[in-house]
Amino acid sequence: MILFKLTWHSLWNRRVSVILTLLSIAISVSLLLGVEYIRKEAKTSFLNTISGTDLVVGARSGPVQLLLYSVFRIGNATNNITWDSYQTLAEHKRVAWTIPFSLGDSHKGYRVLGTNQDYFKYYQYSNKQPLALSAGKQFDGVYDAVIGAEVAKQLNYKVGTTITLAHGAAATSFSEHKNKPFNIVGILKPTGTPIDRTVHVSLEGIEAIHIDWKAGSPVAGFEISAEKAARMNLTPTNITAFLVGLKSRATTFRVQREINEFEKEPLLAVVPGVALAELWQSIGQFETVLRIITLFVLVAGLLGMLTTLLSTLNERRREMAILRAVGAYPWHVFLLFLLEALIIVVLGCVLGCLLVFFGVQLAQPWVTAEYGLHLSTWILNWDDAVLLLLVTGLAVVFSTLPALIAYRRALQDGLTVKV
Repeated sequence: MILFKLTWHSLWNRRVSVILTLLSIAISVSLLLGVEYIRKEAKTSFLNTISGTDLVVGARSGPVQLLLYSVFRIGNATNNITWDSYQTLAEHKRVAWTIPFSLGDSHKGYRVLGTNQDYFKYYQYSNKQPLALSAGKQFDGVYDAVIGAEVAKQLNYKVGTTITLAHGAAATSFSEHKNKPFNIVGILKPTGTPIDRTVHVSLEGIEAIHIDWKAGSPVAGFEISAEKAARMNLTPTNITAFLVGLKSRATTFRVQREINEFEKEPLLAVVPGVALAELWQSIGQFETVLRIITLFVLVAGLLGMLTTLLSTLNERRREMAILRAVGAYPWHVFLLFLLEALIIVVLGCVLGCLLVFFGVQLAQPWVTAEYGLHLSTWILNWDDAVLLLLVTGLAVVFSTLPALIAYRRALQDGLTVKV
């Protein structure tokens, strides 16, 4: 108890340098815990990009590739699915609903997704949250479009804005469907998923803009007006992929096997959760990089503490000598330095935890409004406690050097010390 009082008074006498060291450690700890929290929230958000869907079906390729182009709008499909095959599988006795996707066009770098009304009815994300509009309505006409929140924000689009689609997925395209413009009728609320960066139109709209195109290019000398195209038969001949919701999740693997063995054409059905976990593992190296960076930040903070303790050794030689004169043993001096480091790091950990907690609380409304991500309240868990114990252990190890130096000097120094 007496040693603790001595340690506290010693720290208070050097409060300016101690507070700076304390803040350094608190920031390091908050970064360590904050990055770990962000990593877990990012993984949860990633795995919840699509929710409530039992299967994703596309042309036979790889599970990750299928997920990338159908869910994340990255890359392109190796092949399409015929409309007949889609209808056959949509009418399967175990299938409750399906959502067809048609990809391949873009608007100023944002992908265009052709689908139908079932998209707004059945598509869910992040723990089965349905899509919701912040303005306007769902598309109804052939040339109606519903855009994601990011598209609206970045391009400053409103309901009623007229846009033209471009062929291909490049940011800049010289093959635009200028003769068939679309009218924005709705804007979706932020979801924190690729939906925010997508322009949604009807399957009929996709067929209409390509009705006078062939092999990816407009037919020379042949052009069908938008009005005439809207009156034609716009039933798709092909789609890119489709989502499947089953009547019973217990039949998921059975239906998946049936689709993978489909005789009419080679198809691939993947379970979204499994494919997402596989994709996350493939990019998991970034988690390791983040952890290494935060570890270096933490070590830098602890080195600051070590520097502070070492820099005060000469100034405190008289203090140590006086303690020895009043009966303190050398090991008391050793423990004094260890206890100082322990108090600094414990207070730094507590302050770091408070910074993370209040930082998350302040960021929650903004992140939800801007990105549609619903951050969970940060609460210290077992993994975080292990990290804090690791920090404390490292602090004790780092403090042994100045403690040993002080211990040795305490054996040598007397009351009169030459400084």
